[in-house]
Amino acid sequence: MDKIELLQGTLDMLILRTLQWGSQHGHGIGVAIRASSEDALQVEHGSLYPALHRLRKQGLIEAEWKMTENKQRARYYGLTAKGKKALALEESRWNRMVEVIARVMRPA
Repeated sequence: MDKIELLQGTLDMLILRTLQWGSQHGHGIGVAIRASSEDALQVEHGSLYPALHRLRKQGLIEAEWKMTENKQRARYYGLTAKGKKALALEESRWNRMVEVIARVMRPA
């Protein structure tokens, strides 16, 4: 399948959505996005970690050091209450944008 470039701001929404199901380390977030998109979306570390830092700075996610399944120390990220609200708002905006674009692409 062809790889798809993410629209600006979409990565943040996908990270928040992934963390809705529980805390995860950075690599795991990237793997989850790739798997749920059936390999169409691959998030590079050069995009993922700055996004995680930005979301943390905005108070949408929090981070703590834990041990991975492989006994390695990793930073795990989790959604905050503010992050849950932001995700709901962003999903609403995204759904509206998809509706409007579909209308333009397939006029009646």
